Amino acid sequence: MALILKGKPVADEIYRKLDERVKRLSERNIRPCLAIVRVGNDESSEAYESSVLKAFSKRGLEVKNCVMPESSQEAELVELLQKINCDEAVHGCMIMRPLPKHMNENSVLQHLSPAKDVDCVSRQALGGVFSGDKDCFAPCTAQACMEILDYYNIPLKGKRAAVIGRSLVVGRPLSIMLQGRDATVTMCHSKTENTAEICAEQDIIIAAAGKEKLVDKNYTNNNQCVIDVGINLGSDGKIHGDVDFDAVEPVVSAISPVPGGVGSVTTAVLAEHLVTAAERQF
Repeated sequence: MALILKGKPVADEIYRKLDERVKRLSERNIRPCLAIVRVGNDESSEAYESSVLKAFSKRGLEVKNCVMPESSQEAELVELLQKINCDEAVHGCMIMRPLPKHMNENSVLQHLSPAKDVDCVSRQALGGVFSGDKDCFAPCTAQACMEILDYYNIPLKGKRAAVIGRSLVVGRPLSIMLQGRDATVTMCHSKTENTAEICAEQDIIIAAAGKEKLVDKNYTNNNQCVIDVGINLGSDGKIHGDVDFDAVEPVVSAISPVPGGVGSVTTAVLAEHLVTAAERQF
């Protein structure tokens, strides 16, 4: 039976380490504050905002919701980001995506100050991650995968890892982070041929393709660790990962569940980034 890489103990450990840092900031009358910027009323975004608010409020962290109408113009959003950049009471900002189609998302994201870019959405922050700059915040979900691997003592040095998915949110930055820890990384995506055969030879699979139950037992081997980043709403109304858990779990040595895996750690990483940003700004 595989080791189940649950996210809760990983998140709890991150929060435990944050408690003393938050206390020290509080003694200086500093309460780390995250601005969450959303344009429109997307249900999944609203649900995530609610979960962040719940987690942060328990630990003395503040969340400021900045909601704009769907019809807002790009210039209005840019103006809001510039105000956030200048607001000393706000230490980090997360922009809910995707933005409405009438906005140039890539252009808008560049207006967020790197000092407050706690989820690595700007070119400058991504460039820092790709160049190995430790002062830049990595994308929270990519960092959450690394936190899970470290917490459960999954070795990376010299190991072979396949990352399925090449987004700037997870896949590409995660491949760089793994290489930074001396893993040998193979990137797989929708145009990769023989993905199952490639993955079956790896020590680690990280599935971040956004396709329900893409990874089945044909992708796996008995000594493998599988991290499932996928969040897909199935036809049964339930959340499923990119990995067919029931088929893969009996085969591999370790696997993260969905839900209950990467998601909770991502929120904890966001909190850690926010606290770090607050410390740096003061």
